[in-house]
Amino acid sequence: MNEPHGGWLVDRLVTGDRARELEAEAATLPAIRLNPFELSDLEMIAIGGFSPLDGFMTKGDYDSVLRKMRLVKGLVWTLPIALAVDEDMAVSLRGKARVALADGSGQTLAIMTVNETFPCDREFEALHSFRTTDRTHPGVAYVTSRGGWLVGGPVEVFRRPTSGNYSKHRLDPADTRRIFAERGWKTVVGFQTRNPVHRAHEYIQKTALEIVDGLLLHPIAGETKSDDISLEVRMQCYEVLLENYYPRDRVLLALNPASMRYAGPREAIFHALVRKNFGCTHFIIGRDHAGVGNFYGPYDAQKIFDEFDPTELGITPLFFENSFYCRKCASMASPKTCGHGPEERVVLSGTQVRNTLRDGGQLPMEFTRPEVAEVLHKAYAGTPQSG
Repeated sequence: MNEPHGGWLVDRLVTGDRARELEAEAATLPAIRLNPFELSDLEMIAIGGFSPLDGFMTKGDYDSVLRKMRLVKGLVWTLPIALAVDEDMAVSLRGKARVALADGSGQTLAIMTVNETFPCDREFEALHSFRTTDRTHPGVAYVTSRGGWLVGGPVEVFRRPTSGNYSKHRLDPADTRRIFAERGWKTVVGFQTRNPVHRAHEYIQKTALEIVDGLLLHPIAGETKSDDISLEVRMQCYEVLLENYYPRDRVLLALNPASMRYAGPREAIFHALVRKNFGCTHFIIGRDHAGVGNFYGPYDAQKIFDEFDPTELGITPLFFENSFYCRKCASMASPKTCGHGPEERVVLSGTQVRNTLRDGGQLPMEFTRPEVAEVLHKAYAGTPQSG
């Protein structure tokens, strides 16, 4: 099994007497209220999903990641994990050694040791993370809307942000690694998804399963775009698909608490490193991985892997072209395996899928399994159509 990125699995979750001590201390400290995106980052830090990070980045790592796609010590890391505040909060923290971290309702969750507060150039961060400063890009819109100061330092989490939500599938890196070992899986491929799995995804996953011991189906459970399908609906789709069409002893469904950044190429590397921390040895990179709109080329997320020595990533990417059902072949295929023209291919855009569901139409079985289609039809019944 792969060792975690950086060589060890970070654990910043605190329990027992220490948790009670921290909670009491938090009540005496100024508090930063985290938004849902920051809460998901806090959870990923706490459980080791962002190993080797033990907290939010200080200026050295933040700048180095943006400019070089590496932490100060040289380890590959492609996206900043930053906690933003406004200037008033930054000024109030000067001279403070500790600060509480709370959710939107004010409930305290963690304590951060304040190593540094520093101003950031939000346009610079957006350009380097997303290759654009266009505010129609959801990642740019988020970065440029938050506070202009950052607070960095290690955290200790005494109350998990999402405690109790989807507990059956909320498996931490230590849990997935244990399960892989119990099942005897030496090679595991991870699959990132923020949408229900359709036939093209199923084809890619099963192709990968031919060469590895197991599949980690690892959907995003954090923040996504407002028009993405809800986690509740997606989970229902995953369950019916796995129940009816996969060998259950070779697949593990587990939630990834992280939020989507829609950073395309940089996020593809980032996603691979996160899955390495969860114990995967391989990771699937398909067409337009972590992309949005037309901000990236369809295979930019694959090309970026050429910029790194495979040994320093420590996880093997599996590249796939866009897959589809070919009527002529009467099977799933890709441009690598099918010579027929576009007129023979069953391909639906996200907009076409959403409009079909909202209009009460039927999704073709060549595109998605009927059990998945049924879940989606029920979810979309009665929702208004949008362009």
